[in-house]
Amino acid sequence: MNSNSPQTVDSLIHAEWIIPIRPANTQLKHHSIAIKDGVIVDLLPTKLAKQQYCSANTHELAQQLLMPGLVNAHGHAAMSLFRGMADDQDLHNWLQNHIWPAEAQWVDAEFVKDGSLLAIAEMLRSGTTCYSDMYFFPDAAAEAVQDSGIRAQFCFPVLDFASTWGSDADDYISKGLAAREKWQHQPLLNFAFGPHAPYTVSDQPMSRIAALAAELDIGIQIHCHETQQEVTDAINKDGERPLARLNRLGLLGPSTQLVHMTVLNDADIELVRLSGAHVVHCPASNLKLASGFCPTQQLLELDINVALGTDGAASNNNLDLFSEMHIAALLAKATSGNAAALGDWQALEMATLAGAKALGLDHKIGSLEIGKQADLIAIDMSNIEQQPIYQPISQLVYTHSAGNVKHSWIAGTQVLHNRQPTQINLTQLAQKAQQWRDKIQPA
Repeated sequence: MNSNSPQTVDSLIHAEWIIPIRPANTQLKHHSIAIKDGVIVDLLPTKLAKQQYCSANTHELAQQLLMPGLVNAHGHAAMSLFRGMADDQDLHNWLQNHIWPAEAQWVDAEFVKDGSLLAIAEMLRSGTTCYSDMYFFPDAAAEAVQDSGIRAQFCFPVLDFASTWGSDADDYISKGLAAREKWQHQPLLNFAFGPHAPYTVSDQPMSRIAALAAELDIGIQIHCHETQQEVTDAINKDGERPLARLNRLGLLGPSTQLVHMTVLNDADIELVRLSGAHVVHCPASNLKLASGFCPTQQLLELDINVALGTDGAASNNNLDLFSEMHIAALLAKATSGNAAALGDWQALEMATLAGAKALGLDHKIGSLEIGKQADLIAIDMSNIEQQPIYQPISQLVYTHSAGNVKHSWIAGTQVLHNRQPTQINLTQLAQKAQQWRDKIQPA
């Protein structure tokens, strides 16, 4: 064979722009990505790529931008079936008087699989290729992941009280670890502990989770400092703030994912910084539930890793991570009084590499680098709403980009083609969602 012959790869993608995320703040024009065995093997100028590589699966993406798939670092996927069911309520009323009663009545394995598929289809069509899920019946959610080809982290929930999935904290832990054992060879799935919140899990199971997570080397995700009421109640009950209690019980560390974090003082922030824990910011859900504002700019200035999440569609009401980027950037400016706070580049990084880092996956995904998994999305930049283009990164964050996501690949497999998921039947999925609506809320 001629040594100058082009190398055959599984996929070759030529794009107008590539935003690789690493090196930071880089925008490449007329570049290409070569993929083999699910991994990025090269990223180079298109002119060279056409000389050095060939593929039966070549994509010419004129006027399209390639970037890493988005990482939705917190949500409750199956709750998509509760979308719009209980709007305009504060968190505690929404949770205790609407969501928990509905879950007690309706949530089972079938609900979780159908609701997860509904969420996954929405996420794929809006650019998310990896999501973190904290919900019951993770076995059913894992089937939805397997059926759709998306990447996920399952934080199996732990609570002191019973649900349709578990009876008490020990039962949740046992069932969650059994699900992890069952699915441990699924390459697109990771498991983590999901103690629901400081106010729903007592000290003994919290300490057990800390010990098991360290022993098994897996993450912990927890709703934390979500509202002023949560913090005030904790101080009145135990005389300490929730973060201080988590620290005392051994839950804060580099594998901890702290969700919401809207009520923070300097001591709280210092605890997070010293522990190496990650913060998952869910701006739309926090705004809708009037929960408060996460001080993202202050956290970022202290080199605390801040990822983005949508939360569930019952409190958002969408799973559009581009929208979260937009809101996060604007919110940081308004709350800090600094128009330069959380610039477009930082918002984009929060939704990609920072999310991957929070989930312990930054060695695999979150940036387009040689040797990493080929999790990437293509965005059509030709639409009139995005013209003219001076800075592609600005257009991604400050214009509405989710509806322009055209294609996506996960571990080199195309899972979205011309806005259609390749492994999900959208017509059948919509019918199932409507059937659930008719069951939950009859006419």
